[in-house]
Amino acid sequence: MSEPAFIAVDWGTTSFRLWLMSRSGAVLAERRSTEGMTTAMRTGFADVLQSHLDAIGAPEGLPVLVCGMAGARQGWVEAGYIDVPTSLSAVLDGAVRVPGQARDVRILPGLAQRDKNAPDVMRGEETQLLGALASSDAGEKLVCMPGTHSKWVTVKDGGVTGFATFMTGELFEVVSKQTILSHAVAEAEAFTGEHAAFTAAVRDIYANPQLATNRFFTLRSGQLLHGLTATDAKAKLSGIMIGLEIASAHSTARRETPVVLIGSGALGALYEGAFTALDIHYTVIDADEAVRRGLLAAANAIWP
Repeated sequence: MSEPAFIAVDWGTTSFRLWLMSRSGAVLAERRSTEGMTTAMRTGFADVLQSHLDAIGAPEGLPVLVCGMAGARQGWVEAGYIDVPTSLSAVLDGAVRVPGQARDVRILPGLAQRDKNAPDVMRGEETQLLGALASSDAGEKLVCMPGTHSKWVTVKDGGVTGFATFMTGELFEVVSKQTILSHAVAEAEAFTGEHAAFTAAVRDIYANPQLATNRFFTLRSGQLLHGLTATDAKAKLSGIMIGLEIASAHSTARRETPVVLIGSGALGALYEGAFTALDIHYTVIDADEAVRRGLLAAANAIWP
């Protein structure tokens, strides 16, 4: 049986994921909860971490490596930003040690784009990039990382040259629950990325992004005039939001740039459906696997 070598933690705003890892990357135990940064700010980061370490019986003295929002200014200990453009390996050198802990607990930094016209930051996604892409990869890639705040990252010859954040997930939540469209999508059933209303909306908004707010209202008027179902309305809303994001991030000028989708679950499947509908060629890397691989690479560099 593999011996435990370190604890890997992906600490998001509203989620907490922990893995007991071997030196080779085998997962020996796992914990997941909703005790993200917003919860840990109230209950204490050290207490949240310790409760999960106790639950898996983690050996004393085993080091812990954390990525994500625990390193934000309002997090546990601020782990600053590495400025882009930068090599992915630069993330390994910026880990910050948490003071006052019996264990060696370190938090990885994020990435910052300091362009005054397009300032941007990321935390956690840089570790997924580290795990998903080899530093020796040649050429340019466009990496899509879906989420509440989706990231599109340009990677060239193993280095990050720039990125952009899109508030697609958060805006979908607001529009579907706090506007007149909440009536249109009420009682909608689950749908996939192959749903006809979803793919049609993706194609339409990709071709006509300037009509986004008009297309939103057609969900309501479509129900009043044409009997649009709640499920079709929600699928169209999702298609509009995701298609608009892709139209912004994947312009005609970048059609030939390879796309890498780092995603998983139902949301990742929707982006796959959208790329297929738009005839965008892409490869998929599982998000959980990417962040574990990134944390493994960082841990092996920090504790060789």
